[in-house]
Amino acid sequence: MEQPSAVRHLKKMKITYLILITIFAIGNLACQTQTKKKMEIKNPLICDPESGICEIPTNKTSSANSSLEKARIKPIKIIYYTDPICSSCWGIEPQLRKLKLEYGNNIEVEYRMGGLLRDWSYNSGGISKPSDVAHHWDEASIFYDMPMVGDVWLEDPLHSSYPPSIAFKAAQIQDNEKAILFLREIREMVFLQKKNITKWEYLELAGKKVGLDIIKFKADYEGKAKELFEEDLKLGRELGVRGFPTMFFTDSTGNKEMVYGSKPYSTFENVLVKLYPSATKNIYDKTWNAVFSKYHSLTAKEFSELTEKPRNECEKYLDDLTANGKLEKLATKNGAIWALKNTSR
Repeated sequence: MEQPSAVRHLKKMKITYLILITIFAIGNLACQTQTKKKMEIKNPLICDPESGICEIPTNKTSSANSSLEKARIKPIKIIYYTDPICSSCWGIEPQLRKLKLEYGNNIEVEYRMGGLLRDWSYNSGGISKPSDVAHHWDEASIFYDMPMVGDVWLEDPLHSSYPPSIAFKAAQIQDNEKAILFLREIREMVFLQKKNITKWEYLELAGKKVGLDIIKFKADYEGKAKELFEEDLKLGRELGVRGFPTMFFTDSTGNKEMVYGSKPYSTFENVLVKLYPSATKNIYDKTWNAVFSKYHSLTAKEFSELTEKPRNECEKYLDDLTANGKLEKLATKNGAIWALKNTSR
């Protein structure tokens, strides 16, 4: 029997309603997915002082356990992912320097470059151009108590952090210790001296100061170092590195701990001791000339961390040494750094 027209019409309305509900649900899910993807995009130059992290965009993470289990001489290996223009990494220099002094016999630190700023082809988080970074660095300087001048982003802005990262890999080919000194030099250049460290003239100057063979340095910078930098980026993706600083602590049996972001010294020490309970702390000389003999330039925060002098006494102490001809001082609008006079790195 044929159904009344009213019943047929009601069925059609129900089917239409179900179709509309389905379309709406699919569209809503797509919007949520797109929104989530947008939220995942991070601005690499917005380094969150509270978390102590300079974060890079990432879509997925994966593990690369075997990469952390290479043979080592010392009981604990630390793979340290950093970047020359990472403000949070500059912020942990006091803690890292102290860790090396107290536990240098127990740790081997392997520096890796993470590629914080590829270029300026993005617009997120309130930073879309170099000048937007200037105020951010000035604020970070106060938070970390480390001198950091944002004016470089106004006067001679960097287009990328890749060139200085590649330069570090070129220095590393020659000598790992000189490479670490080189990294310190270019950081002081960009954070305190307002130098655009993507330019070869400044990379060359830093290389000469730490004693690199400049001819080889330039050849490696233009060649092999680029491949090594790409390897660092690849390993970082495999390890799930999402920002800087990131440190992977690994013992000889493959047990691992990660420290992500800027943390107090005790955090780094506790992780080390957890993995290696028999770690021996070196009781080092904390006099001013001893610490400056080890690290030829120090900020007031670093000097306080290494000598264990109260922070509020350090600047006057260092200024008195400067007045007596022992040190030289570079003052900026956001703090100062002191160095031994007439001392090469």
